Amino acid sequence: MRLFLTGDVMTGRGIDQILPRPNDPAIHEDFLKSAEDYVALAERASGPIPRAAAPGYIWGDALGEIGRRRPDLRIVNLETAVTARGRPEPKGINYRMNPANIACLTAAGIDCCVLANNHVLDWGVDGLSDTLAALAAAGIAGAGAGLDEEAAWRPAILDAPGGRLLVLAVGCASAG
Repeated sequence: MRLFLTGDVMTGRGIDQILPRPNDPAIHEDFLKSAEDYVALAERASGPIPRAAAPGYIWGDALGEIGRRRPDLRIVNLETAVTARGRPEPKGINYRMNPANIACLTAAGIDCCVLANNHVLDWGVDGLSDTLAALAAAGIAGAGAGLDEEAAWRPAILDAPGGRLLVLAVGCASAG
């Protein structure tokens, strides 16, 4: 079985701002106050970045490279809440992507998002609920988070031509 595994897919902040349906750009961190500022930083370094970009744009040349490798399953650690609701938890850095931009994950053929990380609850239980619903509606499995303990421990079960894969994910409270 061929797997595509990647960590820290961060579709919030500046990424969300260049997609067709961005959230409010206000961010809650010490460094910057608007997610648009991250886009401006990237443009200063790399040139103009389109707004209302096609869902696959954020992956750049990686989409072609992943396609050439022809993985049976594609699994990422999604380091953002997928929500337009909730209030930022008082932790200093809070990421979120508008659920209307979920196509940026389906454009890459993502099969499963690991959610056991320090950003899944950035926008509270409302944000987690929206994240789980957006992934399910897009046909993307989630592992490592749930609305109750049983759901959080439940593995994602992925079927592929080479067999079945169970994805279990665990986060530590002391990890940020």
